[in-house]
Amino acid sequence: MASITILVSPPNLQYSLPSRNSLFFSPTITRLRTSSSSSFYSLTPKSLAVSASSSSRALEALIFDCDGVILESEHLHRQAYNDAFSHFNVRCPSSTSDEPLNWSLEFYDVFQNQVGGGKPKMRWYFKEHGWPTSTIFKNPPEDDSDRAKLIDTLQDWKTERYKQIIKSGTVKPRPGVLRLMDEARAAGKKLAVCSAATKSSVIMCLENLIGLDRFNGLDCFLAGDDVKVKKPDPSIYITAAEKLGVSESNCLVVEDSIIGLQAATGAGMSCVITYTSSTADQDFKEAIAIYPDLSDVRFNDLESLLQDVVVTK
Repeated sequence: MASITILVSPPNLQYSLPSRNSLFFSPTITRLRTSSSSSFYSLTPKSLAVSASSSSRALEALIFDCDGVILESEHLHRQAYNDAFSHFNVRCPSSTSDEPLNWSLEFYDVFQNQVGGGKPKMRWYFKEHGWPTSTIFKNPPEDDSDRAKLIDTLQDWKTERYKQIIKSGTVKPRPGVLRLMDEARAAGKKLAVCSAATKSSVIMCLENLIGLDRFNGLDCFLAGDDVKVKKPDPSIYITAAEKLGVSESNCLVVEDSIIGLQAATGAGMSCVITYTSSTADQDFKEAIAIYPDLSDVRFNDLESLLQDVVVTK
């Protein structure tokens, strides 16, 4: 069985939009120290809560996030955003540079884990740093209609650029993902993908990375376009459980960031984390297991994990 981290009686986490200054500092670092040199965090599995009247969970549906889980994509998204800003000569009034807006690696590593979805990212940034000039609007847009048009135009161009990068053939799925999908399907379990990204972008990623057969065989596929509020709001996972026809407590979500973790637990689902280089230092107290990747994780391991989670009644 793969090395895992089990965290007992996790507290509830609260989500709020970051302040302007908070985006220039690293997320809170919460790590468990081990005596070995392994990159895994190891503890003995334990139940999360126990009461006189309780029942364990049975894994009926395995749900994957896309970006960061199926593929390590955030640096690709950052490249596509910056290409869009350059293409439309986007310049914010707060900038001291003569160059178009460019989100640095250090900034984006924090930002992408605090605001989910492309349009919400840009809207938040422009509200904080001033609405920009561009080749779309010579003067900064002042009404909601023009601001929406600016963001829609940037997002559409960015999405097409991202598709070009994915279709280049240089991007591969993260280790263990395809095997876990196949093992879940072989075990007769339901399989879903829930992503906050634009639907056309996610479809293109899945078709190229997991293949048409696996994509068409999904029992549920939801993207950011399918819900009114994006992660960390739990809507996307609540909707997935309804479409799958299973209880939230019998779903297991695979996420890579605190935003996704909050969305899953907010929906009443258990969540395992497979972190990336940009999310490794986040506080994952509410996860039932933490992995650097899924290369050594088997579906039976995940079933055992969920069985060890006790639902108090």
